[in-house]
Amino acid sequence: MSTQQGFEEMSHTQNERHPFLDDLASDAELVSSVLREPVVGRDAIRLAVNTVGTFYASQTPTFLQTVGSRLFLEYEATLKSGESLSATVVVDHNPDGSVPRVSVRMSPLGSVLSLAADLREALSKQLPTHVFL
Repeated sequence: MSTQQGFEEMSHTQNERHPFLDDLASDAELVSSVLREPVVGRDAIRLAVNTVGTFYASQTPTFLQTVGSRLFLEYEATLKSGESLSATVVVDHNPDGSVPRVSVRMSPLGSVLSLAADLREALSKQLPTHVFL
């Protein structure tokens, strides 16, 4: 997959595949700087990732590369609050192509804490409260 093709896939539409959401295993795990504990399960991960996306005013992919069974994705984002955010996403793939684990590391800390608070507020009634910061 070319980097440009991968960048286009991040802006998910009905006809394009997302870099990892479409391939999540049913028991997949998401770990992130904005979470206290992992979010487990395909539906819960989709909910968390899609909700985080609603807090972005903009998102610009800067790197996409597959190495072995891992996809590495980096992007810069601006939160709707105006804060800037950098993220590195590591997506593990099983031999069958399914995704058992996604790790999302974000910085700087101020933006991470703002995003974590927004996520907790948005999803505390839909996901277990112990997963939130």
